Amino acid sequence: MALHFSSEEFARRRAALDALLAERKLDCLLIFSQESMYWLSGYDSFGFCFFQCLIYRPGEEPILLTRSPDLRQARHTSNINDIRVWIDVAGKSPVSQVKDMLFELELLGTRIGVEFDSHGLTAARGRELDDSLRSFADIEDASYLISSLRLTKSEEELVYVRKAAELADQAFTDALAATKPGANEADILAAMHHAIFEGGGDYAANEFVLGSGRDALLCRPKSGRRTLADHDQMTVELAGAYRRYHAALMRTVVIGEPTPRHLELHQAACAALSAIEDKMRPGFTFGDLFDAHATELDSRGLTAHRISVCAYSLGARFAPSWMDAPYLAYKGNPQPIEANMVLFAPIMLMDSDSETAMTLGRSYIVADNGPEPLSQLSLDLPQKLL
Repeated sequence: MALHFSSEEFARRRAALDALLAERKLDCLLIFSQESMYWLSGYDSFGFCFFQCLIYRPGEEPILLTRSPDLRQARHTSNINDIRVWIDVAGKSPVSQVKDMLFELELLGTRIGVEFDSHGLTAARGRELDDSLRSFADIEDASYLISSLRLTKSEEELVYVRKAAELADQAFTDALAATKPGANEADILAAMHHAIFEGGGDYAANEFVLGSGRDALLCRPKSGRRTLADHDQMTVELAGAYRRYHAALMRTVVIGEPTPRHLELHQAACAALSAIEDKMRPGFTFGDLFDAHATELDSRGLTAHRISVCAYSLGARFAPSWMDAPYLAYKGNPQPIEANMVLFAPIMLMDSDSETAMTLGRSYIVADNGPEPLSQLSLDLPQKLL
């Protein structure tokens, strides 16, 4: 088995989940999130896009139901001993096999939690599961049980987080070296991915954002690559990923002389990031982070140019996103901030009127005395002068 954590670490995780299930009076948990499976057993796969389910009972060996291509995947990457395969057959659904397994385990009439909010359980399969189990057991949405345990990181996890941050810094450094008038965005993207893979890293859970010119105002990737002009702007959002753990980074690079608006927005972004850092410690909430950022930017007349989220949790994530939802810093979110959380704070200011972009973001480990920045890069405006 290619496990990335000690047996003691996995035992601690199972004990924490058992305690939470006892608190919720749940006899069983149906796990569909790949992140949950990875955290609990080390199981590492892309097979969740089809259908698979980890049946977990406190104090018992978990049972994985998956497709045949993932049988060896589970054997090689996890500590799951009971792996069962459902076969693709026209007109037959794996959901019925889940119910059969639950019946064999004598779970009829019990309380069963389900990870409904998961990319591993489509709406169609979820409805089918609901219909199948409606008269079988008392079903409860338990989507965030494991994610709540994953939110704070162990020392073993933080080793991988710090390595991911090193890879992110190197990727951005190499991207900046490749940035110049006449350079193609594809070459800059290639430099970033090369740095991460050369450093032993993984594919990030979602595509990197890289846009220049007017596309620097976008905060999502798109198809098509542009060549940089003599006077230009380029927004880059990337994450180093190591053992599936992420450390994200965001910057807007100016090619040539920055405009006065670039400088104004960069100054505002620095102030907003500093305001977030002041509240990024135990005793505050995710909503407090948003308020600190919004107050700073709104006082500068930038309400129309900011977005509605200013930070979010990071961890071991799988496609399609490295965002650890629902742990986002938006207005009114009461989620407490705790030590050993890993948070990414991206400040995004997009002025469509002047077509000026400005972003500034880095990842942190929360500590009692304040956040530890994971990136060693300067917060100064990145420039490539002619």
